[in-house]
Amino acid sequence: MTSVDASPATGTALRFPPGFRWGTATAAYQIEGAAALDGRTPSIWDTFSHTPGKVLGGDTGDTAADHYHRMAEDVGLMKRLGVSDYRFSVAWPRVQPTGRGPAVQRGLDFYRRLVDALLEAGIRPVATLYHWDLPQELEDSGGWPCRDTAERFAEYAGLVAGALGDRVASWTTFNEPWCAAFLGYASGVHAPGRTEPEAALRAAHHFNLAHGLGVRALRAALPRSAEVSLTLNLHAVRSLTDSAADRDAARRIDAVGNRIFLDPVFHGRLPRDLVRDTAALTDWSFVRDGDLAAASEPIDWLGLNYYSPTVVAAAEPGPPGTEASPWPGAEGRVRFLPAPGPRTAMDWPVDADGLYELLTRLRDELPGVPLLITENGAAYADCPDARGAVHDPERIAYLRGHLASVHRAIEDGTDVRGYFVWSLLDNFEWAYGYSKRFGIVHVDFATQRRTPKDSARWYAEVIARGGLAP
Repeated sequence: MTSVDASPATGTALRFPPGFRWGTATAAYQIEGAAALDGRTPSIWDTFSHTPGKVLGGDTGDTAADHYHRMAEDVGLMKRLGVSDYRFSVAWPRVQPTGRGPAVQRGLDFYRRLVDALLEAGIRPVATLYHWDLPQELEDSGGWPCRDTAERFAEYAGLVAGALGDRVASWTTFNEPWCAAFLGYASGVHAPGRTEPEAALRAAHHFNLAHGLGVRALRAALPRSAEVSLTLNLHAVRSLTDSAADRDAARRIDAVGNRIFLDPVFHGRLPRDLVRDTAALTDWSFVRDGDLAAASEPIDWLGLNYYSPTVVAAAEPGPPGTEASPWPGAEGRVRFLPAPGPRTAMDWPVDADGLYELLTRLRDELPGVPLLITENGAAYADCPDARGAVHDPERIAYLRGHLASVHRAIEDGTDVRGYFVWSLLDNFEWAYGYSKRFGIVHVDFATQRRTPKDSARWYAEVIARGGLAP
């Protein structure tokens, strides 16, 4: 793929290749609301958010941005933005409330209406089957550390594809399985809130297995022209120094943060160093013959979610920490350090070079695999002014810098097919509740009024010109 022009230093526009996919993204539990309507049953995030002390302010996703009732308005917002693609997720407990058995047609009907509205607006639907909302009944039966959950996911994937496959041509199995496995089952800061490192490693394997089984189910139900993909939040890991100890710390985080998914999915193998690092926790006997072959079913593109880099160094000798860690195999051996530079409202460093680093790494390690940026964005403390306008110059600067990194990667031979802003709407930001705003559209959660921020108008201009102005 080629783009039209040179570099920001020239003062010329940065134009993206013809056909570049400009999109935005959301997740079901973060925006839909209607948590108990039309047959939907609790997910692990309903249970977690209703558990005192788990979510800031006691917030829940019961109403969220009320997208379930305001879907037509939200599609209209996207049409005015001019996006070519919309990445949404299907709520598993809305479609298959117990995680087993037949689908609930009322739940599928919502997604049918959404897809029809998108197609009428000229927007390509990109359906993500799992964005962390496991039916609670499946968690009660063991959750992702249990092998049966992978098999149930494949059944669910086939149900959704059978219902929407005539209209949805772009599919993603999982969003960020690292977060679901390690924040959910190791550190416990996400649903279901368990702090069991060995269970987290089991969960990660079963996500890989479920992905492969899901790809098979999708291929069986979809037209041959349909795209099937996976989205990972890969870590741009940097060692503080070039010392052997710091480089080993970076290796450990790369193993359990990146290669735990990349190696099975693209190479049909487990990282040997990961197995060594975690030997005190598990012997990996839950990996059965045929699992890694299933996990490595070919996909059409890889989605990459990126927000900030990870800086690590070797840990100083001392007693282990008391806080549960999302990094099995690295506890007591790795310390995390703040990256320099400005920070977002999440206290995440702003560093667009990390995105370039990941893109070019994937170019070199996965030749022939097209890439899409499926999430990139920033939270800031956005407040309407006296006239109701929302000015967010920091977000515009963040997005511009990261788009420039994407353009640079394309110029350097990386096959990047699209960029989706996270997120369309301010929403329920998981354990942070409604305290963090990622949207390019402001939501007043008391009234559900939508107000496009300056960043939304800026993004619409980027889409209209096919790139960045000088």
